[in-house]
Amino acid sequence: MVNRLIAWSIRHRVLVAILSLGLAAWGLWVGLRLPVDVLPDLNRPTVTVMTEGHGLVPVEVERLITRPIEESLNGMPGLETIRSTSAMGLSIVNVEFGWGSDLYRNRQLVQERLTLARGRLPEGAFPELAPIASVMGQVRIVGLKATDRSTDPTVLRAFADQTIRSRLLSVPGVAQVVPIGSTPRQLQVLVDADRLLQHGVTLAEVRDAVAGANRVASGGMMAMGATSPLVILEGKARDPQDIAGAVVKAHPVRPVRVEDVARVVFGPASIRTGDASVDGEPGVVITVYKQPGVDTMALDAQIDAALEELSRALPPQTAFVPALYRQADFIRRSVDNVSEAIRDGAILVVVVLALFLLNVRTTLITLLAIPMSIALAALWFRFLGLSINTMTLGGLAIAVGSLVDDAIVDVENVFRRLKENLAKARPDRSVDVVFRASSEIRGPVIVGTLLVCLVYVPLFALQGMEGRLFTPIGIAYVISIAASLLVAMTLTPALCQLLLPDAKATERAGDPWLVRILKDAAGAVVRWSLERPAPVLGVLFAFSFAAGAVLFTRGSNFLPPFDEGAAQVNILLPPGTGLDAANEFGRRKDLLVMNTPGVRHAGRRTGRAANDAHAHAVNFSETLVTFDPGCGRTREEILGELRRRLREDLPGVVSSAEQPLQHALSHLLSGVNAQVAVKIRGTDLDVLRRISIDVENALKGLPGVVDLYREPQVLVPQVEVSPRREALARVGIRVEELAELIELALEGEEISRLAAEPQPYPVTLMLEEKDRADLERVRDLLLAPSQEGALRLRDLADVTMVGSPNSVNRETGSRLVVVQHNVEGRSLGEIVRDVQQALVPIRASLPPGYSIDLGGQFEAQQAAARLMLILSSISLALMFLVLYAHLKSMNLSLQVLAKLPPSLIGGVALLVATGQEVSIAALVGFIALAGIVTRNGILLMDHYIHLAREGMPMSPELVVQAGRTRMAPMVMTALCSGIALVPLLLAGYSSGRELLWPVATVIVGGLITSTCFDFIFTPALFWLAGRKAALTRAKELGAIETGLKVDPANEAEDPVNGQGGAADIRQSLS
Repeated sequence: MVNRLIAWSIRHRVLVAILSLGLAAWGLWVGLRLPVDVLPDLNRPTVTVMTEGHGLVPVEVERLITRPIEESLNGMPGLETIRSTSAMGLSIVNVEFGWGSDLYRNRQLVQERLTLARGRLPEGAFPELAPIASVMGQVRIVGLKATDRSTDPTVLRAFADQTIRSRLLSVPGVAQVVPIGSTPRQLQVLVDADRLLQHGVTLAEVRDAVAGANRVASGGMMAMGATSPLVILEGKARDPQDIAGAVVKAHPVRPVRVEDVARVVFGPASIRTGDASVDGEPGVVITVYKQPGVDTMALDAQIDAALEELSRALPPQTAFVPALYRQADFIRRSVDNVSEAIRDGAILVVVVLALFLLNVRTTLITLLAIPMSIALAALWFRFLGLSINTMTLGGLAIAVGSLVDDAIVDVENVFRRLKENLAKARPDRSVDVVFRASSEIRGPVIVGTLLVCLVYVPLFALQGMEGRLFTPIGIAYVISIAASLLVAMTLTPALCQLLLPDAKATERAGDPWLVRILKDAAGAVVRWSLERPAPVLGVLFAFSFAAGAVLFTRGSNFLPPFDEGAAQVNILLPPGTGLDAANEFGRRKDLLVMNTPGVRHAGRRTGRAANDAHAHAVNFSETLVTFDPGCGRTREEILGELRRRLREDLPGVVSSAEQPLQHALSHLLSGVNAQVAVKIRGTDLDVLRRISIDVENALKGLPGVVDLYREPQVLVPQVEVSPRREALARVGIRVEELAELIELALEGEEISRLAAEPQPYPVTLMLEEKDRADLERVRDLLLAPSQEGALRLRDLADVTMVGSPNSVNRETGSRLVVVQHNVEGRSLGEIVRDVQQALVPIRASLPPGYSIDLGGQFEAQQAAARLMLILSSISLALMFLVLYAHLKSMNLSLQVLAKLPPSLIGGVALLVATGQEVSIAALVGFIALAGIVTRNGILLMDHYIHLAREGMPMSPELVVQAGRTRMAPMVMTALCSGIALVPLLLAGYSSGRELLWPVATVIVGGLITSTCFDFIFTPALFWLAGRKAALTRAKELGAIETGLKVDPANEAEDPVNGQGGAADIRQSLS
């Protein structure tokens, strides 16, 4: 079948060339329209359930809301993990499903279970699903600040809420827009407790009066002849005076109005859960989240257009900072850097081919495999729904040098056979020579490509985030390599027939000068190894064993650090810290961040914004910092200085500095925003708190541990109102009524909304600040007038100060306290070993029912490494079966695979020389290296058999001749595969190349040693243990060929040349 394809391509060579040109143009057109992102889709199907529990402390939120919701969700199909946080008046439950499950189906399942759970929840607790958003969805952070300090901050927030948020939500692909900072503007009814007593009215009566002053009602329809108009009461309050004039208590002479007992004024929200700053100044920070699967670059352009439109409508004395953080900048740098690496690698491949071939036509035919293969890969990307990202581009970058391998082997063989044909007395037809030359190498070429595909089996089987991250490399590589095989079987033979038969270079005797030099060197090296095969093999296997030992004992990391051009600087104050105090520390942090050289912009978020799915209290503050790319400082230098300044300027404050993407990936892996998480599980919060302190003390001072943070599981002060039920019964007040009055008086309540443009303002009612700021004033809260006098809160309840846990976290049904940290200066594996050792005495003293687990990136790295080791063994077995099917010899198949251990030497050596640890990316490099090495090994082994089959005696001269003949294609393929990765190797940790640097390092180092060993190790091993097997295989093939020549019947069905027989193929070439 393959021979028929080659024959058809040669016969219809012009048509093949035209079709190839059309396919290339189509692939280019499709490739330019593929979505662009920084990484593949890493969105784990997660549904977030948010439930407000007004007035409930964290322990009560856990008991009354979180646990019932968790219990109702357990047992759903595909459910993997439930994580929850119970904070003051808020429950957040994250429900994680298996990778690959349908998110919309998962949301439907959760919604159905929540319907059943609502009957178990307190009145007023309504669980809601958070909007669908991407893990990598924080695509833009916009800043809005005043240019004049006299500007009312509520104006900024009103413009952000009413104009900016609405406009950005209308952009297709935007999932959520979350503003934080300044304060929302509202119409406040501030009730004076003393004036309530003077006028003899209650807070509940004021509430009813405010609500009743703002009503719209219908009177039905009137029959007025032929028409029936509607009757509408238009009672909307459109002015604060409409509220202030509302009657609270009727009186024939002097009714009590709202303005008699309260002030009705516009003002900021009295209860604030968060604040923000922009470049160190008060402002509004607006975070834009995208939907899963949306093209980030296209969405960023639409956001830019919307912000440009909004900038023309800014209120006076306000300014935009349109990109406090922009993910598109990182994507653009990353994609451009990897694209440049592919371009530079392709240029280096051109140089190598030109030096070896010294012929424009052969170089052109070989190079055309690159654009054609990439174009075909782009078409498959579109079909499979893949995006252009650093991983798919990385797969192409790794493949660039290998894309020409099949074409090199074909062109070199055709060119050599054409030169030999011209030296004959009666040359054959060029079309027959091209066909035979292309057919000769189809076996090793196809088997080599199949082996390359098989080595990627471990990548395709990776689970979790690491699978989503690295599988696209394998997909891109295999697709492009398979495309290059198709090109080598069709376009390459066609172009060889079009361009080479009349080339003057075929008339020149001898090889190019570089090939002659290398052939002589290869011959000398092979002879040297054949003279001392046992010592050569002993030394090389010793080096291989040493490389393996280094590989398994060297420090390890899950992923190399990214160079995002941004950082996230966090501080955590003691639980119970108020927003004003948190803002003061936030301003100090802003000052040190903005004074750090290399910082361009900084946007601070303190606390939690409305509708935010993160349960951050006001004691938590995070600052997104964007670096200046032209500052001349590295990422490590800026992060190091930020950490140092935080320690020096904010002593005693828990702080951390990391990168936003690393932060998101860590949270995706373990639910914790750090590389290593020590998870302490149990039931009693006091015991968990004590164990977490012991863990923190054990980890302090460990080399490489940075940003050490213990989850602050402490008791925070709270005012507890304990009703005296007998006293309530005597005056006829229910506990529910008492609770509503206290919530109304102290927390406030949105009673109505004032009709205004562009959006209505909420109307809230509460006591004046002076009546809410003191415990004694709270005890004196007027509940109702009575015949004996005013009835106050102290008469019906005890008001005391008590302690309550600040929050309760849960995972898989049990309470959880986390001690977390990042790593610096040492590998992740080394630090985790030290952490495990430090935890040994603590684990030994744990009470029954308590446990300590390690999570985070280390957990994912160990699981991925174990799985890759197991699957690599399976992959090797499959490779052996393919080799055995081709060579029909267990001995020869094992000899090809025996090249793998020596190839480790160069990969490990270069990894150590560049100071890198063993990461999952490095293991991916070893997998790719295995495919390339075995691919080249088949070429040499096949030629040993070919020479023996042609009648050459099995002698050292045969081994030398095979090495000299196959030197050019083997060195060219190895050089092209390796040199194409040199730009990635030299780039270090530049944006977009971080994950590809270890891959390139391993492949380049391994190819250097494996190519050298092809002429040292392989000949020695073959001469010592494989020559008899090769001679036997050659005789078998010779017998097959002899049988075909003797039996004329085989002219009609030739198993060597294809199903149609040799005669039919020759006819098709005519």
